[in-house]
Amino acid sequence: MTEPENELTISAEVLSRLHRIHRQLSDLRGRLRRGPVQVQAREKHLQQLQQQLEQLRQQTKTAQVAADHKQLQLRSGEEKIAKLRKQLQEAKSNKEYQLLLEQIKADEMANSVLETEILEALEKIDALKRKVHEVQAQVEKVQEDLQRVRAQVQEEQHIIQEDIQRLEQELVQVETFLPEQFRERYQRVVRAKGSDGMALVDSGMCCGCYHELPPNQVNLLMMQRIVFCPSCGRLLYMEQKSS
Repeated sequence: MTEPENELTISAEVLSRLHRIHRQLSDLRGRLRRGPVQVQAREKHLQQLQQQLEQLRQQTKTAQVAADHKQLQLRSGEEKIAKLRKQLQEAKSNKEYQLLLEQIKADEMANSVLETEILEALEKIDALKRKVHEVQAQVEKVQEDLQRVRAQVQEEQHIIQEDIQRLEQELVQVETFLPEQFRERYQRVVRAKGSDGMALVDSGMCCGCYHELPPNQVNLLMMQRIVFCPSCGRLLYMEQKSS
């Protein structure tokens, strides 16, 4: 005849060891997941910086082409003014002289505007070049950081995998101390909640949800009976006092 679950006994030491192993495994598996996430975050940041750098380089190139075009316009305007001045000296009438003079003044004003625009364009190009150098330095720094984190994660993951394997083997060994009739329910709890499926009881209180247990459940725990928290459903155990 199968013994009822509430009459089964499990050593508090066994439950304590199981809880410790599950918590350690949860921590290690979390670290195992976080490693690639850290690498991916840096890869994404690097990609964003590289895109920004390419955009800045393209903006610098476009600004330089525009500035070069304006400088060509300015030279053309200066050549035109020089030709008009020569024509001015050869004017045959006062009317022709006045028309040429007005044209020279208009062209000089247009050239003055071009000179201002060229100066502003060159200042913009200088600012863009400074930004390119700044972002380039950031790209190089992030690349170095990415290589460092990749190497670190790769090394740590090897160590973590070994620790996980060792703990999983220890877990299997400790689980053999559980009553056969209880193992299926224990496995369901662990699958559903992981390390949160168990909790220590301290001063009559579940350390998982801080629910105060009724005295009869505390007494059952002291007798090493199977008790689940009525509030959070965790498998409970009491720390054994060393004599």
